[in-house]
Formats: sequence, structure tokens, C-alpha cells
Amino acid sequence: MPAKQPKLYPDQVKLLASFGERLRRARLRRHLSLDVACERAGISKMTLFRAEQGNPAVALGTYLRILSVLKLESDLDRLASDDRLGRLLQDTELPERRRRSRKSRPPADAVHDADDRGQSDKGNDRGERS
Repeated sequence: MPAKQPKLYPDQVKLLASFGERLRRARLRRHLSLDVACERAGISKMTLFRAEQGNPAVALGTYLRILSVLKLESDLDRLASDDRLGRLLQDTELPERRRRSRKSRPPADAVHDADDRGQSDKGNDRGERS
């Protein structure tokens, strides 16, 4: 891990801040004090404060412990579960199904006529009948 964390984009900072605010609101809706939430999560008050502020230095495992205290850990399972962009990118890399052009196909009635006679023009490169 680098000594100095790379800077986040403003949208990412906002995203983390709103996540932290949702955690704080969830804690308050459950009438959990800072002390009780910290004790149950096994973290310090400062760590919980930082998580609720959306500090990017808070580890994902810490967020998971906080979510567990709030009985919201299953929400973590939904992150990136519907990867629409990834599936689109994957589908564009699939090989295209190639079809023969209509010009290279024998007419449908010619194929049936040859089959009816028990003959086939396979292996006959000059167009001669056997």
C-alpha cells in the first residue's frame, strides 16, 4: 500500500459522505449511542465518527462490522451485483455468428431434387452429374 493515498474525485468524496450519513441515520433510527455501537462493532469512537463522515481511510472490514451492528450486512452483498457494463463489454467480445451468404447457398429446390434422386453434387467440382 502506498504511503500516501491517492486523491479521490469529488463525486467519490460525495458518495462516501452520503454513505457515512446513511450509516449515522441508521444508527440513530435504532437508538444506538456511539458507545453501544462502538462496543458492538469492536471499534473506537473516532473510527465510527470517521466512518459516519465518509472518511476514505476507513477499511471495508470496519464498514462491514458497522453494518452488522445495524443488521444491514446483507446490503454489502448487493454491491456490484448487477454489472450491466461488464456484461455489455463481455457480450461485445463474443464472436459474431457468421452465415453463408445467400449467393453461395444452393437453391432450396435444387437440394431437394438431388436428394429425391439419391444423388448429390458433393465432390463434383466441375458441375458434372454422376
